[in-house]
Amino acid sequence: MLVTATRFDARALLWGSLGVLIFSVSLPATRLAVVGGLDPVFIGSGRAVVAGLLAFGVLAWRGQLMPPRGSMPGLLIVSAGVVFGFPVLTTLALARVPAVHGSVLTGLLPAATAVMGVLRAGEQPRLAFWLAAGAGLLCVLAFAAAQGAGELDVADLLLLVAVGLCGLGYAEGAVLSRTLGGIRVISLALVISLPVTLPLTLWRASPAMLEAATPSSWAGFAYVSLFSMYLGFFAWYRGLALGGVARIGQVQLAQPVLSLLWAVLLLGETVSTAAGVAALAVVACVVMTQRAR
Repeated sequence: MLVTATRFDARALLWGSLGVLIFSVSLPATRLAVVGGLDPVFIGSGRAVVAGLLAFGVLAWRGQLMPPRGSMPGLLIVSAGVVFGFPVLTTLALARVPAVHGSVLTGLLPAATAVMGVLRAGEQPRLAFWLAAGAGLLCVLAFAAAQGAGELDVADLLLLVAVGLCGLGYAEGAVLSRTLGGIRVISLALVISLPVTLPLTLWRASPAMLEAATPSSWAGFAYVSLFSMYLGFFAWYRGLALGGVARIGQVQLAQPVLSLLWAVLLLGETVSTAAGVAALAVVACVVMTQRAR
């Protein structure tokens, strides 16, 4: 029994770590797509269209195009969080702020996922859990206000809402993945979103924009479409389903730090002292939420 449990934990950790590694490039890649000339709404919805068409093929090949009975409410929540909410809102925000700034604010995602997991499961964690989550939020708000001359920018509000919606989508997707599997969950969420994402993308796809976009912009768009929007969820939901939201969610602690590193390597951005301190403070608060839960 001990050997089986050890293998189980190691497998969940491996899948979760792979998902986090893939997702850590998302914000820098999105910023790369934006600064290269692509419209933010086109990026946010278009990535879901590319992934959705790929998902349609995968589901058709597996004979799983029809959602199981009773799964549609949960799939709509996943779609609202990870297909619409996080991609569109973060892309709009990153048209206004650097990827480093976005990485600090989205560092709250593990705490948001834990909070949503608690609410979804009807748990009653200790007061320390809520205090740690609140402290992390205060760290993010203080950093954002300091960067915005004492007030929050529209981009900060977009990022915070995006984090909340994504945490909800992660938690709900983890629950569904236990019975449907991670591949089917994200695939169905993408496919049922196509009636909205496809017309929106076509509306924003002006010929002038498409022609003017740089190769680096298309590279960033390709990454967030194939990896951030689809393939990364294979690993992430698999890890959450095997190890649980509370345990595997802790792997996300590495994501803001990795995102900062990618922002430096891919975009040449600099990490200020304030950004570094804020990122570490957020990580510390998220650690406390996981331990307190």
